[in-house]
Amino acid sequence: MKLRLAQIAHARSGDKANRADIGLFAWDPLGYALLQQHVTRERVAEHFAHVMQPPGPLGVERYELPRILAIKWVLNDALGGGAASSLRSDNLGKTFGALLLRMEIEVDDAAGEAAVQAALAAEQAL
Repeated sequence: MKLRLAQIAHARSGDKANRADIGLFAWDPLGYALLQQHVTRERVAEHFAHVMQPPGPLGVERYELPRILAIKWVLNDALGGGAASSLRSDNLGKTFGALLLRMEIEVDDAAGEAAVQAALAAEQAL
């Protein structure tokens, strides 16, 4: 099944100089396992290829944070030179978390359904 990351995770993002920094947080361990397996440097580089200069996985850094069910992403050379020199009119890195949550991954039906149900239960428990 196709699963949008927003169904099993939430995100925060920001920028520093010419780098976007994204924290991708799973709602529960089932979702985190899917993030670890399917959200790779290559997939993230492909998803953000339209903003990275040059595009490709070498500009993507991945840091796993299993105790908080998160993966931190750093996208180098992704902000058109940074706030002082970018011609973009948005909030630069602040929007990258939402963009990452739009990524879709292909997962096993049973694993996907279990992760979605667990994420909904975790959200409702807040």
